[in-house]
Amino acid sequence: MDISLENIINARETLKGVTYKTTLVNNPLLSDMSNNQVYVKMENLQRTGSFKLRGAYNKIAHLTEAEKHLGVIASSAGNHAQGVAVAATIYGIKSTIVMPKHAPLSKVTATRRYGAEVILHGEVYDEAYEEALRIQKETKATFIHPFNDPLVIAGQGTIALEILEDLPNVEVVVAPIGGGGLISGIALGLKTLKPDVKIIGVQSKNMPSMAVSFSQRQMVTVNGTPTIADGIAVKTPGNLPFELIKKYVDDIVTVDEDEIASAMLFFLESAKVVAEGAGASPAAAIIHRLAHYKNRKMVAILSGGNVDVNILARTIDKGLVKNGRKCFLTTVISDRPGALAQLLQFIARLGANVLAVSHRRETLDIPISYAKVELELETTDAAQVQTIKKLLEENYYRIEIQ
Repeated sequence: MDISLENIINARETLKGVTYKTTLVNNPLLSDMSNNQVYVKMENLQRTGSFKLRGAYNKIAHLTEAEKHLGVIASSAGNHAQGVAVAATIYGIKSTIVMPKHAPLSKVTATRRYGAEVILHGEVYDEAYEEALRIQKETKATFIHPFNDPLVIAGQGTIALEILEDLPNVEVVVAPIGGGGLISGIALGLKTLKPDVKIIGVQSKNMPSMAVSFSQRQMVTVNGTPTIADGIAVKTPGNLPFELIKKYVDDIVTVDEDEIASAMLFFLESAKVVAEGAGASPAAAIIHRLAHYKNRKMVAILSGGNVDVNILARTIDKGLVKNGRKCFLTTVISDRPGALAQLLQFIARLGANVLAVSHRRETLDIPISYAKVELELETTDAAQVQTIKKLLEENYYRIEIQ
């Protein structure tokens, strides 16, 4: 099945009364940082907390009565699971979601709350996917693919229509890429209606499957490494999205883990908004990778806000370190009365706050009569961290800072 603008327009009619038209919010700080006029498309405020309901509902709405009777099945680590569960429950049909054993408990609980039967299987997503396919062959339920389906892509493409309604003179749209369902739908809709708009995709450096495929003009499987942007951690892109991306997407950039964490912290502090790793990646790209765009009207797709609170806490810490707001300092001092107090006085003189102290004598790499001191410091910025390091080195401390 080919996909066209007409499919996206029809999908919008299908989604009426089910999904929200999410707001497009100007972010002055992000605008100032990038020298552009940046708006954020708040899909984290969508029903289920991400854009995924759009595509899942559009797919399920088009099932035949016989297919609905047999139910639907999907594999997902989070957002797609919740979208499928809600869409199936609205239609009163059975939904089964296979999730990895170590999927965040909050996402498992939410998926069950939306009405799905959740099966935990496998250590990673690919194993959950294989199990879902096995169950699908037994039950004959319809498999709802998260991105490699024209009806799913058309549903995600409804975001393009909303952007053009709210910002007709948009010039650049930056969207996250995993399997490619979101950006291919948005790119198809926008480029058909406004061919001069630039479409930029963003992936994690840890899992750059679509970025590599795009640069090589052929689909490539990339094993990669774990990323906090788990929503876009896909080893093999979808072939249908890939064809649309080759045709309509202008560029794909990658951002590293520290940049994603910093962008998540940015949204939390400056906009009072929770963004998951995938959702924060467009902002990270605007700050760190798209400096050649100036004075443009840009839209960053904040694709979702479903992040486990434990992951969020660790991500905040990572973002604080990236921004110089927290640092870990290691040095060696003489094991005598007053030596630790003297070290802390130097730090206090420069206004840093000591959060934790570890004072160890028994470390094998430390000479007798000396002690290793590890400090966790709350600082104002990277410049203050360097000032502390310089002062201590001037007073004959050997310093390591993380």
